[in-house]
Amino acid sequence: MKKMLSVATGCCFLLASCNNKPAKPEMDNAKDTSMMAKETKVPQSEFADERYVDMGKKALAQLSAGDIDAWVDGYADNAMYRWSSGDSLAGKAAIANWWKDRRTKVIDSIQFSNDIWLPLKVNRPQKGPDVPGIWLLGWYQVNVKYKNGKKLMFWVHNDLHYNNNDKIDIAIQYIDRAPINKALGK
Repeated sequence: MKKMLSVATGCCFLLASCNNKPAKPEMDNAKDTSMMAKETKVPQSEFADERYVDMGKKALAQLSAGDIDAWVDGYADNAMYRWSSGDSLAGKAAIANWWKDRRTKVIDSIQFSNDIWLPLKVNRPQKGPDVPGIWLLGWYQVNVKYKNGKKLMFWVHNDLHYNNNDKIDIAIQYIDRAPINKALGK
């Protein structure tokens, strides 16, 4: 009987030692602090409220209608309007004056179509001088007729940054001005 009990005990130890499950560390029930930090870390960026898309569409409709006063009302007093070519306008008044001049002396009509909008909330910059906050990225087709009778179709990409009062304080427009200059005889 002692032999059978010894063999049975030996078999139990053998079976127990063959178990492939790794031993659980004592901290398994409590989450590692680095894991908790990763789970609670705010994402670098995320989608922003869809109302910014409505604001972008409304602004294009105002610009198309030639209502520059209503359009520029969406800008902060200290707004910067930049083009990919390196030109820029500083201040709401300068932006309004440039577009009023453009709409009354250069552009006969302008229409926007095939628009795509992406409202983005940047929680923390990736690096460098990136600006956190709400950005509205927009791509659309522009059909313009100039006062000289020339017509042109081209695509534009805009990046609009909104301040805490939902006013645009940075506008960056990516555009190829070569065809525009050619249509205008420049």
